[in-house]
Amino acid sequence: MILVTGGAGFIGANFVLDWLALSDEPVVNVDKLTYAGNLENLSSLQGDARHVFVQADIADGTCISQLLSQYRPRAVLNFAAESHVDRSIHGPEDFIQTNIVGTFRLLEAVRAHWGTLPAPEKHAFRFLHVSTDEVYGSLAADEPAFTETHRYEPNSPYSASKAASDHLVRAYHHTYGLPVLTTNCSNNYGPYHFPEKLIPLMIVNALAGKPLPVYGDGMQVRDWLYVKDHCSAIRRVLQAGQTGEVYNIGGFNEKPNIQIVRSVCVLLDELQPRQDGQPYSVQISYVSDRPGHDRRYAIDARKLEQQLGWRPAETFESGIRKTVQWYLEHPDWVAHVQSGAYREWVQKHYAP
Repeated sequence: MILVTGGAGFIGANFVLDWLALSDEPVVNVDKLTYAGNLENLSSLQGDARHVFVQADIADGTCISQLLSQYRPRAVLNFAAESHVDRSIHGPEDFIQTNIVGTFRLLEAVRAHWGTLPAPEKHAFRFLHVSTDEVYGSLAADEPAFTETHRYEPNSPYSASKAASDHLVRAYHHTYGLPVLTTNCSNNYGPYHFPEKLIPLMIVNALAGKPLPVYGDGMQVRDWLYVKDHCSAIRRVLQAGQTGEVYNIGGFNEKPNIQIVRSVCVLLDELQPRQDGQPYSVQISYVSDRPGHDRRYAIDARKLEQQLGWRPAETFESGIRKTVQWYLEHPDWVAHVQSGAYREWVQKHYAP
């Protein structure tokens, strides 16, 4: 059995769904169910005895300790995080509490549990911490991509809180011997993505006839990783990664934001054209850039490829087509996540 935190969120839910599609090993899924945690993501697992869901906060050390004692998982995978840069700018405290304090309390509970295990279980146990490329800061256009040894230079409250959590995980390995693994991924996209992030926001707004807000000149560059490729990489790191090591996970797809938006528009023109015959690109609207907006992220994932034999299965072109099709086929999911609070958030933070 494995224990997954944040398993009702975007990446965590995709991981749980893929894990149980590929394996009969049960999952204890712990999620606080904040705005981005959505049990509807896991509706296909209803009644599945292999999936045990527990609503809890990773900062609740007592609850986590009880779950570890009860289920005795062979691994803990920490997806739980506040992860939206704009939200961290306007309200950083939640990010400090979840990403730093929550990770600390989770580590403490796991360390105590791991210390009680018999030698064979103790040796086999793993704590895998899922992090982000944003901890490395921003790159100039001509700089080489981030490697695992790149200096940490976080530029937002979100990335600073994730950097702190990475350092805690590293320290628990070096100080206590806890068998940890850390992954730092590039921008994910795919099914079940909460529509505040770029790609789902563009899809949802385009279909609703709303402006497609693009920050600044739209030339901020990101490496894009299809979420199911990210999940396969995490499975591989859990299976064969060396404890104490960091593995960068990237999609080998560096693209500027405006190109991403235009790609979404072209696919929607093909798959669900506007009734007036106009292209969706007429809805693109440039808005004021956000404070401290990093210009470029790029992941060098060659360590993962060379040491563990992993490469993404999807190109950006195949992954973005699957993503757009998923949103077109799941209008009820989109409607349910668009609460009044969500609409107010988008209005407040993406107004021209």
